[in-house]
Amino acid sequence: MKALVLAGGSGTRLRPITHTSAKQLVPVANKPVLFYGLEAIAATGIREAGIVVGDTHAEIEAAVGDGLAFGLDVTYIRQPAPLGLAHAVLVSRDYLGDDDFVMYLGDNFIVGGVNDVVERFTRDRPAAHIMLTRVTDPRRFGVAELDPAGRVVGLEEKPPVPKSDLALVGVYLFTPAVHEAVAELKPSWRGELEITDAVQWLITEGRRVESTVVTGYWKDTGDVTDMLEVNRLVLESLDRRVDGVTDPASQLIGRVVVEEGAVVERSRIVGPVIIGAGARVRDSYIGPFTSIAAGCAVTGSEIEYSIVLPRASISGVSRIEASLIGHDVEVTPAPVTPRAHRLVLGDHSKVQISS
Repeated sequence: MKALVLAGGSGTRLRPITHTSAKQLVPVANKPVLFYGLEAIAATGIREAGIVVGDTHAEIEAAVGDGLAFGLDVTYIRQPAPLGLAHAVLVSRDYLGDDDFVMYLGDNFIVGGVNDVVERFTRDRPAAHIMLTRVTDPRRFGVAELDPAGRVVGLEEKPPVPKSDLALVGVYLFTPAVHEAVAELKPSWRGELEITDAVQWLITEGRRVESTVVTGYWKDTGDVTDMLEVNRLVLESLDRRVDGVTDPASQLIGRVVVEEGAVVERSRIVGPVIIGAGARVRDSYIGPFTSIAAGCAVTGSEIEYSIVLPRASISGVSRIEASLIGHDVEVTPAPVTPRAHRLVLGDHSKVQISS
């Protein structure tokens, strides 16, 4: 069995970060989201993984390399344009051959991994197995309709009137039968080859499609709000560790990780927080659910519930919350400019002005 990891796409909902960086490499607890997926795949025992890449291929390839660090043998597959998940399967046909495979969206985060669903698929071997989760607004997702016995009877991509609240999670398992389905597809109204249409084709042709409803945590880390939520969840599982240097004037409260080479001086750190290797925190407050990446500098500032990417600098800023700060960014106070009130008042006026 192989894995097909999708790491293309433009990441429009994470702009401007993704103007210069692949969305799959935005870090959660100082580790790229993509890496969590690769680790989950390796944990199933799968050893061969094809990574579908697009315009950000150079950055993805530099970060992942040959895959040996994850226990994988990685092959890179170029997708000329983000033309849909089924199109990614189409361009990967030669790599996949006649093997079963798990398709994993590289910007998805699933707590607990996918071992159980891979074992079930390997044992029962339906034509396809999809993972589902209940969502409050299914119009944003591919949606599945189940019969009373729990069998998948229909799928629809981003329907205006959903037939259920069961959204497709970004993990799919297929036998080679899916290649027949993909070959029959036409572009949707979005101009893409939809994987939901491929699975629907299998259902229509009488092929067995099974599903698992995810009871744990799943997120598509497609926007800043979701990134911060996943970062919060991962930081919750931290164990306190201080490999860097902290001075006696600093307070580290709760689950705080200070990586090797990091320095904390005259600061208060309230976990869960991670301070990356080589970072410098001076005269500052770092509040819960914050990730400070390697090489950052935080001086005379306060920051909480945020993600700060490598080599960013924050100096003299009184309060930052719920923020995603990119590579090599500089955040400083705005210059102080004189303020004045200009008044034209009639006789016997009474004016109250807040200073």
